[in-house]
Amino acid sequence: MKHVSVLLEEAIQSLNLKEDSIVVDATLGYGGHSSEILKRVKRGWLFGFDQDQEAIAASQERLGNIASNFTIIKSNFVYMKEELAKKNISGVDAILFDLGVSSPQLDDATRGFSYHEDARLDMRMDQEQAFSAYDVVNTYTEEELADIFFRYGEDKFSRSIAKKIVAARKLHPIETTLELVEIIKSAVPEKARREKHPARQIFQAIRIEVNHELEILEQSIQNAMSLLNKDGRLAIITFHSLEDRIVKDLFKKATAIDPVVKGLPVIPDEYLPTYRLISQKAIVPSKEEIERNSRARSSKLRVIERIK
Repeated sequence: MKHVSVLLEEAIQSLNLKEDSIVVDATLGYGGHSSEILKRVKRGWLFGFDQDQEAIAASQERLGNIASNFTIIKSNFVYMKEELAKKNISGVDAILFDLGVSSPQLDDATRGFSYHEDARLDMRMDQEQAFSAYDVVNTYTEEELADIFFRYGEDKFSRSIAKKIVAARKLHPIETTLELVEIIKSAVPEKARREKHPARQIFQAIRIEVNHELEILEQSIQNAMSLLNKDGRLAIITFHSLEDRIVKDLFKKATAIDPVVKGLPVIPDEYLPTYRLISQKAIVPSKEEIERNSRARSSKLRVIERIK
């Protein structure tokens, strides 16, 4: 399936691009957002980050058909600052994070992200990484499994699912996605199974654990904010409440006025925040977009701008 970028127009508009903007796409994927960015920065430069070799190859070709003023860096976005420093870049005008898993990764059964297709348990964004979903499912203790299912999947059946997994793997290792799905189903009451797919939140939790997604997100956002030039913008698209809470809290903290001076009629410039929110509320997809692309349903876009 072709990857459809979520909140594409809204994200591009929010970046406030100029022809000479230096832009970072922290989550290049298959180049959906980057294609639109590249069309707008004719005299600027685009840096794209990704760990997935397949996505990099596809984006290299796609972007190459538009222009040549781009550089793709094979790295996790947590190393953005260091990688850009190697290119003598210390400030940029716009940064975009799209924290969703791309459709080709989900739809390629061999990658092990999908709970609908059978494949070896994998879920690695970076396929050169050794640690995979197989290791989480087969080596974590019952307590560790229950903890990540509850923390990263917000699943109320986390304890019973962890218990079933540990019991099942005593007989033989759990090798595939559908094998795991059946174990999860057996741990969830029938009524709850009818409401939504019982494996969705568990697969999300395992994916976050395998790729250390939330651990690196906070640091990455702080790095990104520090890279912004004056009037530069950072836009972040999230897909679940855990990510959105991290983004919301960091943005709120960065744009807050010091309570010591908040009540003053005139606040001295040095006490004013360095950043401002572009929208007080998260931007969400239109009804039409959700109808066209069901994966957009849970997405939220938050944008911050450096003002001094």
